[in-house]
Amino acid sequence: MPRLLPSQVLRDADRPVRVLPVCEHIAGRERFMVKALALQEASSVPFDVTLDLEDGAPAGKESEHATMVVDLLRTLHPSRPHRVGVRVHDIRHPSLREDLDLILHAAGDRVQYIVQPKAKNRGDVEYLSSILQDIANDTSRHAAWPIHILIETQRALHDVYSLAAHPDVETLDFGSMDFVSDHAGALAMDCLHSPLQFEHALLRNAKTRLVAAALLNGVIPSHNVTVEVSDPEQAGRDAARARREFGFLRMWSIHPDQIQPIVSALSPPVEEVDQAIEILGAAQDHDWAPLEIGGRLHDRASYRYFWTILRRAAMSGVALESSVRQRFGLGD
Repeated sequence: MPRLLPSQVLRDADRPVRVLPVCEHIAGRERFMVKALALQEASSVPFDVTLDLEDGAPAGKESEHATMVVDLLRTLHPSRPHRVGVRVHDIRHPSLREDLDLILHAAGDRVQYIVQPKAKNRGDVEYLSSILQDIANDTSRHAAWPIHILIETQRALHDVYSLAAHPDVETLDFGSMDFVSDHAGALAMDCLHSPLQFEHALLRNAKTRLVAAALLNGVIPSHNVTVEVSDPEQAGRDAARARREFGFLRMWSIHPDQIQPIVSALSPPVEEVDQAIEILGAAQDHDWAPLEIGGRLHDRASYRYFWTILRRAAMSGVALESSVRQRFGLGD
């Protein structure tokens, strides 16, 4: 009898947390977009690229900017394995519908997700979702595009559990710059930087609530950018702290040199990956029954944990032998 794969045995919660690349790199200008897409193509480290229509578009030239993004997307092969998303304007911006119609009708098969800024409540997400569903129907797409919600205001944080529960939401992303600005001077600009971004009571509360809401609803929590672009390693230190203290599973990058430090910080450590391979292998050999391994009891709860570690490792570009990938059904 063939051995059962972890995916066949280890059932998650009603809405399991997806495994995505741990870094999302955003680019707003055309030359930065071209550079980011080329880097993504050449890199052995998986990361997402988000093309920005919101802050990237010059005022009054939104249509030209969206057309440029379409032209870039059309240079990508539809079966390209790398993920590309688009950050659109907020739902109250007059260009939103025009941009979505243009980009998704012309190059929707190259877009893996839509980033929604300035969401204030569940109704904002439902409105964007309805537009995406209409376009999906028009283009004979089997499902609408997943939505990544930027939590950038006090009001959005107040409704974060409702936002996370929407079935189309894939990630909750913390937008620290707008969040600090939204507090009308009560939060100092130092709160955009470490260590205060992790230590101020209001920011600790915001990040804790966002992560808790995301994980409860099977959504990936994504940490805000590191604004110190001159020190790429600071992004790695911030990513490590965000992961260790708050449970963030993903982080934004605003400079190409930040990508590798973020990926390194958020990828499972080699020792834990090796432990996962050992424990899952023993469990698989014993039909997933409870086992004592290394003097500790393991059952399906711990098997699920280590299965998640192994999946995250594969998605983060951690080197796994082909025999390991084949044994556990991780693909090539």
